[in-house]
Amino acid sequence: MTTLDQPTTDAGSWTSDEMLAVAAARTVRAGQACFAGAGLPARAAELARRLHAPDLLLVHDDGRLGELGAVSLPELFGYWIQSGRIDVGLLSAAQIDVFGNLNTTVLGDYAEPDLRLPGSGSAPEIAASCREVVVVMRHRLPAFVERVDFVTSVGFGAGPLDRAMLGLRGGGPRQVITDLGVLEPDPDSVELRLTAVHPGVRVEQVRAETGWPLEVSEDLVVTDAPTPHELAALRSVMTGSGS
Repeated sequence: MTTLDQPTTDAGSWTSDEMLAVAAARTVRAGQACFAGAGLPARAAELARRLHAPDLLLVHDDGRLGELGAVSLPELFGYWIQSGRIDVGLLSAAQIDVFGNLNTTVLGDYAEPDLRLPGSGSAPEIAASCREVVVVMRHRLPAFVERVDFVTSVGFGAGPLDRAMLGLRGGGPRQVITDLGVLEPDPDSVELRLTAVHPGVRVEQVRAETGWPLEVSEDLVVTDAPTPHELAALRSVMTGSGS
């Protein structure tokens, strides 16, 4: 990463979604057991496997465990997820709030919603139990709200003590990777704050797409641009080619 007083790379050679996928893939480490939700999270996890984590164990909602085959859903939830055997969960959502809570249930009032969403799947269990969570989603004002309309998956609840009070064993959200930058919980308040912007993105852009007074880290950096190797691997993932 570079500091803000250094020149950034021209962002014209990749799309914002490609920057998002590459940045998310970089957070995944070799040897981990990784649950990847559908869409952007799954793309990032597969990219990480191809780039630097060939031994990554990819865990899916339907019980598939990478090269190990498939297990029953009771085994998936009981033995793998609730016991804390998943190192990192890559999740996405329709809404996220200042404390990293996720909504995939409804937009608007629960009884009379403006839009009913697909629902939870195993995301609440992942958010509660896995060692850390990385949220992967596009950064848009309707999605980044001060309070989610419905808490499907708990981030930090309403503050730094809530996870312990609820008896949640997992570490909660470590990072939120978007197509504009990276947010991380403040060490004290656990409110999400901006710690990195992607090349060509300005803080004002991120704040304009955030529904709360977004704090910015004093050590704000610029994300490293995608390398040609990363882009080639990602485009292979997106077209379904390659190994």
